[in-house]
Order: sequence, then C-alpha cells, then structure tokens
Amino acid sequence: MGKTVALLKRELMAYFSSPLAYVILTAFLFINGYVFALIVGYLNDPRTPPMAAFKLLFGGTIFFWLMLLFVLPVITMRLIAEERRSGTLEVLLTSPVSETQVVISKFLAALAFYLFLWLPTVIYVLLLARYSKVEVGPVVAGYLGIALLGVLFLAIGTLTSALVKNQIVAAVFAFALLLVVFSLGLVENLVSGGVLKEALGYMNLWEHMDDFSKGIVDTRHVVYLISGAGFFLFLATRALEASKGR
Repeated sequence: MGKTVALLKRELMAYFSSPLAYVILTAFLFINGYVFALIVGYLNDPRTPPMAAFKLLFGGTIFFWLMLLFVLPVITMRLIAEERRSGTLEVLLTSPVSETQVVISKFLAALAFYLFLWLPTVIYVLLLARYSKVEVGPVVAGYLGIALLGVLFLAIGTLTSALVKNQIVAAVFAFALLLVVFSLGLVENLVSGGVLKEALGYMNLWEHMDDFSKGIVDTRHVVYLISGAGFFLFLATRALEASKGR
C-alpha cells in the first residue's frame, strides 16, 4: 500500500508540474462554462418546457460526451506511453513494485486529476441555488455518475497508454475505443428484440447518465461501470507484464 501511495504522489506531481494539465483545465472549464451558459439561456426562454438544468449538464447534451471523449484520452495518454518512450518504464518495472501497483497508481492519479477538473463546477450548483430551488439528490447522483463514467473511460485510456510508446497514438487509440464503447448502447434501437437488444441496452451510457441526473442510482449501472473499468485495468496490467518479459 505504501508503494502505491508513493507512486501515486509521483504521478500527481507529474500532472500538476506539466503545462498540459493547466491547458486541459482551462479548456475544460471554458467549454463547460460556455455550455452551462447556453443551457441557462435555453431554460430562460419562455418557450422552453420546464426541465432541470443539471439533467442537461450531466450527460443530457452531445457537448458533455464530446468533451469526455476528447479530454480523457489526453489525460491518460502520457501515463505509461511516456515512460515507455523515455526508457524509465524498464527501471520502474525492475524496482520492487508490481505491475498492478504501477497501473493502479497511474490510474488513480488520472482519476484524481479528472475529479479536480469537475470540482469548480460546484459553483454552478451554488449559482442556481441562489436563484431557484435545487434538488440535492439529483445533483449528488449526477456527480457520482460523472465520477463512475470517468473510472471506466480512464481505465480504457490507461490500457491504450500501456500498449504503445507514443502519446499521440495512445490518445487516438483511446478515443477510438471510447467511441466504440459509447456507441454500443446507441445501436440498441437498431436491434429487434432478444438478448442482444437487452445487452446493448445495459451498455447504454447515455441512459446511465440520464438515470443518474434524475437522482436514480441503479446498482446495475454502478456494477457495469466499475466491472468494465476493472476489466480494462486488468488488461493494462497484463500488457505491462508482457513488456517486462520482453
């Protein structure tokens, strides 16, 4: 546990000492703030039917998904690929730490940075609460959904970073794989009945976030996101083990 914490601190220092982290933070907050302003303006239109602002902010628009699909691969692209490119991965793997500890520490650092990106958006809640009634349950569930979605997406990015030595290639692979995972549930309506349709519906991330934004914490969604993340982290660990053997 102590070694994992030490590696985690090392990764967090690498994140926050990099100019890229602040570029990501600035771009993320700018886009999020712009989308929030559009949502508030849309809801203030008298012709707009009543709806919760956070239902739109938490996965209710394509902007949310595009932002995650592009930003999360950038967050994870350097995790292992940069170590492999610079030659420090071999040194790290020959030190008294396991491949699992390396993968988990890097993943947790990426998750911590991802959650840090969302922290300033709490201001949106405070702003809305000042001028209207805000239901706490859906807001908390929405942030939980965002965190769990990040767990899955970041695990996928960790895997792609473990497979290649070029950061850009890792980001492109992560984007492609995330797009596949995101699209699986969207083709549900193209399938007629049967087990396949039910399985695709279970993987529909848009519906997952829709439930979370309504304050519904369905254990099936939680299990899918966490077990999916565990599967991709397991593959990342095996990829590191294969690298050590070569």
